[in-house]
Amino acid sequence: MPSMLEISPEQIKQEKLYRDMGLTDAEFESIENILGRLPNYTETGLFSVMWSEHCSYKNSKPLLKKFPTEGPAVLQGPGEGAGIIDIGDEQAVVFKIESHNHPSAVEPYQGAATGVGGILRDVFSMGARPVALLNSLRFGSLQEPRVKYLFEEVVRGIAGYGNCVGVPTVGGEVQFDDAYNGNPLVNAMCVGLIDHKDIQKGIAAGIGNTVMYVGAKTGRDGIHGATFASEELSEESEEKRPSVQVGDPFMEKLLIEACLDVIHHDALVGIQDMGAAGLTSSASEMASKAGTGMTMNLDLIPQRETNMTPYEMMLSESQERMLLVVEKGREEEIAQVFRKYNLEAVAVGEVTDTKRFRLEHNGEVAADVPVDSLAEDAPVYHQPSKVPAYYEEFQAMAPYQPNVTDYTETLHGLLRQPTIASKEWVYDQYDSMVQTNTVVAPGSDAAVLRVRGTDKALAMTTDCNSRYIYVDPEVGGQIAVAEAARNIVCSGGRPLGLTDGLNFGSPENPEIFWQMEKSVDGMSEACRKLETPVISGNVSLYNESFGGKAIYPTPIVGMVGLIEKTEHITQSHMKQAGDLIYVIGKAKPEFGGSELQGMLEGRHFGKAPELDLEIEAERQQKLLHAIQSGLVQSAHDLSEGGLAVALAESLFDNELGCEVAVSQDVVTELFAETQSRFLVSVRPEHQEAFEQNVEDANLIGLVTDDGMYRIFTEQKAVVETPTSELKQTWKGAIPCLVKSKV
Repeated sequence: MPSMLEISPEQIKQEKLYRDMGLTDAEFESIENILGRLPNYTETGLFSVMWSEHCSYKNSKPLLKKFPTEGPAVLQGPGEGAGIIDIGDEQAVVFKIESHNHPSAVEPYQGAATGVGGILRDVFSMGARPVALLNSLRFGSLQEPRVKYLFEEVVRGIAGYGNCVGVPTVGGEVQFDDAYNGNPLVNAMCVGLIDHKDIQKGIAAGIGNTVMYVGAKTGRDGIHGATFASEELSEESEEKRPSVQVGDPFMEKLLIEACLDVIHHDALVGIQDMGAAGLTSSASEMASKAGTGMTMNLDLIPQRETNMTPYEMMLSESQERMLLVVEKGREEEIAQVFRKYNLEAVAVGEVTDTKRFRLEHNGEVAADVPVDSLAEDAPVYHQPSKVPAYYEEFQAMAPYQPNVTDYTETLHGLLRQPTIASKEWVYDQYDSMVQTNTVVAPGSDAAVLRVRGTDKALAMTTDCNSRYIYVDPEVGGQIAVAEAARNIVCSGGRPLGLTDGLNFGSPENPEIFWQMEKSVDGMSEACRKLETPVISGNVSLYNESFGGKAIYPTPIVGMVGLIEKTEHITQSHMKQAGDLIYVIGKAKPEFGGSELQGMLEGRHFGKAPELDLEIEAERQQKLLHAIQSGLVQSAHDLSEGGLAVALAESLFDNELGCEVAVSQDVVTELFAETQSRFLVSVRPEHQEAFEQNVEDANLIGLVTDDGMYRIFTEQKAVVETPTSELKQTWKGAIPCLVKSKV
């Protein structure tokens, strides 16, 4: 095959070479109509990455419009590198989540590491200092050797990058299910802090202003990463390792400091990360947002490999790179800032009034296209939607009733489930204390960081129970948002807003698109009710492997809340003997999609737990008020495994015991995953005030100091076992399944 420089536009069309780049016949015809001619090889590449799902959201845009994105505290919603919410005192919190699923499936260490690097750049490109990293991970069965390898390497990659870059990894979630055997999910979230006056935007404004390239040199790694992320995994995916970027966290650390320095310089006009689609996306998006054009001379692009073509330079996703627009004539002032950090800052182009994106190379025009055709005018598809047969079957089923006779062994079994078991093996590899702002590290309902110089703190979490979304996408979508908000409230925070990572199979499958549609409907409804606008996010589709087997629908919710006073910070572990144990809300026999069902049946089916958003909002508000009034010692969301698991988890930290009474329907009381419920401990002297504040609270028992976990009915003890034995089961489950212990 001839080199790409020798491939003519006619050959691209006749041999349908554009299909290898991810474009359809209709899309190529549309490009031909836009240009009034056939595109050359470089231009075809530009369109292919910018019109990929990863960059254009062409299949998901109609759904994303359903999300509430505005609120009185929202300073920046979707459309920039990250969203921004006001937290008072001229300060704001900046956050976003993004996926790196496909790269992590074929090169797990670098795939996960560069996912962390990319999300950091999204946040500091806004002018914010990154203060925390979180993640949300999904893997298949740890009995599978390849899954075990992916799990170990992804965790190592997250740790390897985050620990070196000096930003604490403070929270997240890891879940396991056979649905992810062929396609893991790796979602990375970053949270930053900013003063209002320092907010930056990615715009190429000011005709004649200079475009500057900053950071690492461009190589051939990551070429076509955006289109790779927009297709199904297959046996050939291993061959696409070059589509996975290679990260350098030490370079990233320098880049963070340099960019946070340069934002105070009045010569800076705009700044944007070179993320998915690299130079192509950053340059075209900055010009399009400003209503301008841009010309770049690719001979000036810093390159770490020889004889790179325009196609390779524009589509490379080499890491640790930023694009800046600066006032004409002041380039040296900006370059001096970066030289302090031993970073390159090179003038490579200028802002024009043409509204065209023009690339020059070796004295010739390598590309010349309307800038909006790349950034704004990608096709939008309204895909057909069809209710899956499995959903109709699940809805027609009688409620699932688990058969449990040995409650103690069942509890041990649940604590052994990888989704419930302690994730210490994971988070012990992460540095959660660097920057010394972490108040609540991984292991509680939400991570908490103090806002230095104030009495405020931020609570943050990532959540999504994909089993619920599989059995009922709309209800499951509501639950994902509600559970994230519950975790924030349990930590003493008021939920502010969320970022979403929408991970689904192929939107071209009507049943998958129905899952997307209904999930977004449910999430949107919960966001409106709980007043948590969606301020940023990411869509990752085509998460399928080997024969079109799709993952469970997994729309991750990353949420941040404001703790108004540090004295309100609350954790999930119970504090001392003698405290009263309450459950807010009553259990119902709801086991569809539950951990218990999965453990006993090996699959998930039936109806998801019901969720009443009015009740959810009311209980959250009342519990938060009780916490802020100093009436609560500990608070824990009841989720996977129900009351029995939540109670055990709350006792482990201080190895306390409990005496708890339940009704005769022991299985429901202990293991149902009924929604809108909380486990709370309260000092005896606060009993009356707490019960007046939270009417739905039911006193069920007492914290003890004898280290025994006891559950009683009226007649007898149904569970009586040392807390230490439960803890041993819970802590040992994942290290037993992986090859090495850290």
